[in-house]
Amino acid sequence: MAQPNIVLILADDMGFSDLGCYGSEIETPNLDAMAREGIRFTQMYNMARCCPTRASLLTGLYPHQAGVGHMVGDYGVPEYQGYLNENCATIAEVLKTSGYRTQISGKWHVGGSYSLHHPDESTPGDDKHPTPLQRGFDHFWGTLTGAGSFFAPPTLMDGNTPVTVDREDFYYTDEITNHAVRMIEESAAVGTPFFSYVAYTSPHWPLHAHKEDIEKYRGVYDGGWDELREKRYSNLKELGFIDDSWEMAPRDQDSFPWEEAENKEWESLRMAVYAAQIDRMDQGIGRILEALDSAGVRDNTLVIFFSDNGGCAEFLAEDSNKPDPAQFNTPMWNGERMQMGNHPEIDPGPGDTFQSYDLPWANASNTPFRLHKRWVHEGGISTPAIISWPDKIASGKLVTEATHIVDIAATIYDVSETSYPDTSEQNPITPLEGHSFRSAIENVGWVRPAPIFWEHEGNRAVRLGDWKLVSEGNTVWELYDMKEDRTELSDLSADQPDVLSRMVQMYEDWAERVGALPWPLEHGTTAAPRIGTKHIHDVD
Repeated sequence: MAQPNIVLILADDMGFSDLGCYGSEIETPNLDAMAREGIRFTQMYNMARCCPTRASLLTGLYPHQAGVGHMVGDYGVPEYQGYLNENCATIAEVLKTSGYRTQISGKWHVGGSYSLHHPDESTPGDDKHPTPLQRGFDHFWGTLTGAGSFFAPPTLMDGNTPVTVDREDFYYTDEITNHAVRMIEESAAVGTPFFSYVAYTSPHWPLHAHKEDIEKYRGVYDGGWDELREKRYSNLKELGFIDDSWEMAPRDQDSFPWEEAENKEWESLRMAVYAAQIDRMDQGIGRILEALDSAGVRDNTLVIFFSDNGGCAEFLAEDSNKPDPAQFNTPMWNGERMQMGNHPEIDPGPGDTFQSYDLPWANASNTPFRLHKRWVHEGGISTPAIISWPDKIASGKLVTEATHIVDIAATIYDVSETSYPDTSEQNPITPLEGHSFRSAIENVGWVRPAPIFWEHEGNRAVRLGDWKLVSEGNTVWELYDMKEDRTELSDLSADQPDVLSRMVQMYEDWAERVGALPWPLEHGTTAAPRIGTKHIHDVD
């Protein structure tokens, strides 16, 4: 059989229950169809945040091993340099050795830090700012940074050439799709196997969407976040994603009852815009699948979809300067400035706004779990994940074993029969940390042969079989039996001291091995506190 094409699709800041096939009311017919024809994972994990997840995904290593132990800032140590190092190999670099054509449409965000208002301070392609073209991709269209306007995104590039948006009808989600489709069509015409990485920024803030998509969801969320959580929890149980014995995690401690919410119409509209962003992304995925069908390559194309972290609780305060919202206040296509921040008197959605959907709605996105993006409790690291491959997967099923996005590279190399290198341009390459889950795709079972580890801003965790060790922001260790209590409500650390001790030692050994340092790092960065709806988070 010919080598399969690989299409890797990544959503940005989307919660566990935000797809129709994961219990949501949001219309995602194309991803739902992929799920019916393919497989869904109930315990696929990410690295809790944008950059670390991307670093692990692209290299099959833990992010510290790839040089992106935190985000894109350079902390002066190799594990936290903020860009992919020379001792890792990207999926694109490896697949090229096996004859693949490689391409990316969308968000990069593993190539160092860029100042949006001082572009002369960093140059794409220099030693500390590698672009996709320097890390194995033949073709690149997209953004280098992590966030920005959907109607005029900053750091937009076509290959090595900066792109300035100069038209009113530009919408980044649609353009990511347009370029992904074009790249697929061109690659299929050449007749060689291809790897397409489609990295959407949807539904990452700001809340920007097409008017017609917003109108579809206007009023849908008038019942509020508490009602939404209950509905999704019930749907997840019916779908078989969660055991009936697992209670839904209580409303987040920094949230509040819907009945106490001010500006309910505006709150409902914020969630409606968020839903519209996901809806439009799903429409684009439908077009990508149609392009594969039209090119006659769909049956032998492995399509993988998942999210980089859980729903995002970041509140974009209009009266705060930590961080300065102006760092994202790039001009719109016509040169006008956006109205920055969550102003209840301004409807979110249009290109001259810049808002987020906030903690209570993120709590609903992550139903039934605790916490959000950046934390390593289940709400921050559990991603909806769907795999479709018509030649190999005949009907929908659930994979319930714990799996991690670090395993995706290993799986791709396995199914494409591509050898992982020991060196690259005389640089030694760190051995893969991921494990192939090809057996899950081929319906012969999958049990991950090694534990999974996390560290981000002092949020730490280990998953070993059914046990999960987890700590929130350098606080005490908690221990949970994930088979009995995946919503992490019954801490067994006092009841299982031997298990606790053994897993703490495992974490410490891993941290030393990969270079995960205690947080905050010495240069003064502080860990982000738990946030309420009136405070702003460090953002990306």
